[in-house]
Amino acid sequence: MPSPQQNRKVVVTGIGVISSLGNTVESFWDSLVAGRSGLGPITRFDSEGYTCKVASEVNDFDPSDYMDPKEARRNDRYTQFAVAATRRALADGSLDPEAVDPARIGVLIGSGIGGMETIEQQSRVLFERGPRKVSPFMIPALIADMASGVVAIEIGARGPNFGIVSACATGAHAIGESFHMIRSGRADVMVAGGSEAAITGLGYAGFCSMKAMSTHFNDEPERASRPFDKKRDGFVMGEGAGVLILETEEGARRRGARIYAEIVGYAATCDAHHITMPDPEGKGLGEALQYALDEGGVGPEEVDYINAHGTSTPYNDKFETLAVKKVFGEHAKELILSSTKSMTGHLLGAAGGVEAAACCKAIETGWIPPTINYEEPDPDCDLDCAPNRAVQRDVRVAVTNNLGFGGHNGSLVFRRPGA
Repeated sequence: MPSPQQNRKVVVTGIGVISSLGNTVESFWDSLVAGRSGLGPITRFDSEGYTCKVASEVNDFDPSDYMDPKEARRNDRYTQFAVAATRRALADGSLDPEAVDPARIGVLIGSGIGGMETIEQQSRVLFERGPRKVSPFMIPALIADMASGVVAIEIGARGPNFGIVSACATGAHAIGESFHMIRSGRADVMVAGGSEAAITGLGYAGFCSMKAMSTHFNDEPERASRPFDKKRDGFVMGEGAGVLILETEEGARRRGARIYAEIVGYAATCDAHHITMPDPEGKGLGEALQYALDEGGVGPEEVDYINAHGTSTPYNDKFETLAVKKVFGEHAKELILSSTKSMTGHLLGAAGGVEAAACCKAIETGWIPPTINYEEPDPDCDLDCAPNRAVQRDVRVAVTNNLGFGGHNGSLVFRRPGA
């Protein structure tokens, strides 16, 4: 392996998204800019008896479009999403992995939960039919590192490879750690992001018991996710994957690749406060934001857009707003802080990948996606969230935040190429 090199420029050249808003980056982005909701009634299990009956489900998905059908059956839905998003990202970036030294390509695709569907299905088999009927593929299918492992096998990538698990900060951490690997010379190309498929009876039962999910809009699913709105009452679970192709700027320019954005800063911190509630002063997230800006040499006044974690829960939206105000000062009133979770729902470990993709598209197109369902202002969430309509703006620098149970925080800073 070549000696580590410090501070190589790292750029995004490919985007792959699997989501309720579409399975191509074009359909996903067009839906976001149009303010289209991907939420609807739960169809993946019988929601009778559940307090939340709304989900953001991936439709029209056939894993055999992306991998061998036999291999697809051996893997959990979350791994299928990861492979599909990777195939999409490689095609979007016009990158043939066989044209790159396989030892210099890594994969870091995390999941907050892993194979929830497999756990639920095989538990049922155990209790109804006994231990001898449990699938020999159960363990490989359910563990949360398997998305990275299977993707690497599919594309022949022998570089850095493991699974990051940090709840809803997973995708951001996977991209950030991949950024550092390339910048330091440990890899030349990284396939990075998150994947999640936890819309199951067991997954919903747990979150409903925590009273974390929306319950007031079961009859109007598209209105259920409403970040920063005073009537928000909980998040809505989504599923899917968001994967970015990261590579050195030198390599990208050498092969004539389109560059969406440069990653310039990343930081991960912990609130050290509570297993599920964010720090009420926003200290941990504020530190992650400041550290990421400092690493990128970006002043607060340079940031045009923040893709908020914005889960539509009472505490998160309030404390995230507070953290942004502390870090950005007066400039907090000038930037836009919108939440695409209003349309995609909360993809848990995949959220960071999908929302990083939204930042890259905002830089490329000059459109900032809205926060839909914003109807009644909350004085605790008083920043510009692009209410209900996309905003056209020259986006030089975009930031994305993600927070996870356990107090995990992650912030990524993207800059327009050449800016």
